[in-house]
Amino acid sequence: MSVIRKLLMNLPEVRGPTQKRLPFKEKLKWTAVTIVLFFVLGMIPLFGLDQANQFQFEQLEIILGASFGSLISLGIGPLVTSSIVLQLLTGAGLLKLDLNNPDDKAFYQGLQKIASIFFILFEGIIYVFMGGLAPPAALAGTRQYLILQILLVIQLFIGGFLIMFMDEVISKWGFGSGISLFIASGVSKAIFLSLLSPFNSTGKLFFISGGEPIGKLIQIFYFLPQGSQGMTSVLIAITAILATVIVFAISIFGQAMKIEIPLSFGRVRGQGIRWPLNFIYTSNIPVILVSAFMANIQLWARLLQNWGKPILGTFVGNQPSTGFVTWLSAPNIMQKIVTSSLTFSDISHALVYMLIMIGGAIIFSLFWVQTSGMDARSQAKNMMSSGLHIPGFRKDERILERILSRYILPLTVMGAIFVGFLAGIADLMGALARGTGILLAVMIIYKLYEEIAKEHMMDMHPALRKFVKN
Repeated sequence: MSVIRKLLMNLPEVRGPTQKRLPFKEKLKWTAVTIVLFFVLGMIPLFGLDQANQFQFEQLEIILGASFGSLISLGIGPLVTSSIVLQLLTGAGLLKLDLNNPDDKAFYQGLQKIASIFFILFEGIIYVFMGGLAPPAALAGTRQYLILQILLVIQLFIGGFLIMFMDEVISKWGFGSGISLFIASGVSKAIFLSLLSPFNSTGKLFFISGGEPIGKLIQIFYFLPQGSQGMTSVLIAITAILATVIVFAISIFGQAMKIEIPLSFGRVRGQGIRWPLNFIYTSNIPVILVSAFMANIQLWARLLQNWGKPILGTFVGNQPSTGFVTWLSAPNIMQKIVTSSLTFSDISHALVYMLIMIGGAIIFSLFWVQTSGMDARSQAKNMMSSGLHIPGFRKDERILERILSRYILPLTVMGAIFVGFLAGIADLMGALARGTGILLAVMIIYKLYEEIAKEHMMDMHPALRKFVKN
């Protein structure tokens, strides 16, 4: 076991900075370079791919931070899947590690990297050999087809490997985490295109080739001159834009809510601080995990259908049509209300989808708190090591833990219910770039803003500092 532990703790990794605190410009440079590289990789097509296959998984691109048909077709899927598996093992007590111990933490990170590499290779093989991202069908049964399959797996592995190390670069040299920023970048791109794209469904400019534009804002001006015939399309576009704005506003409001616990310094009489506990205690993590979990099930359903064994359900085009997988896709309730096509089955479908989103968010929130050092015991230990205690109580870690547990567990559950409900409602309202994606982007950007404002207010450019303050 010691050999395995030593191997896991000495895996190849991105070397961290030597200085304790990186300046703002240095972090900004590495973050920008990595995101630009992410977009560049998304424009490199897979060699040997049948172009018709790349459109099968378009709806999952935002959640997985992927660009199907490109070098990063796997996106963050393998990284999040490995995190989910390790959390389940830790939560079930099969993996007994103290993540406050540096050695155990390094061992856990090594396990996560090995699991990520395994899932990159595993998902690449599954995608290719089960027909998700396959060579041209005309070559099926030939030696050339097998060679192209192997080349596709190698390309997907390289792309997934690069994503893994790009995530590590941002975690050590940039702002936040790569997984979060890749999702936010993909969502921002999708919102921009969904709102302002002048192209039609064939990828050509609508005012040259005809057809309606993809951008919802442009659709409003496109359908308005058509009078009553185009009014339904105008209302659908307006509701999608309004749903997006509402989700943005409520997400920001929820992020700003917090509980502050008064603490005092034991060695300095009369001096104290307020320790904030956010209402959305686990931030965007549960939504990322539950969305990735649902996306993985939809991927497997699509791949099993291509393999001729639709155990999880079937698809017609890009939409689930039968089986369990249909309950994991949100019906556009607002569109059905506008078009007067809402049925009882749509309402029951929406309710089941909401329950899955909320229940999944609660489960993953509880797991995340226990495995990331956010539980009451870990927080109490951090406070005591900083010389802090609650005024009026003995300086005892157990007392502090008992008081914190009154807040942390309810905040974990209520915050998870809030984000699960908000993401589900936004999906049902047909918000741009999916409600889950918008919620994730808002929470990621807000958390990034808080981190920058907290750590780099003094070393950024005066004009940027003024903007951040306001």
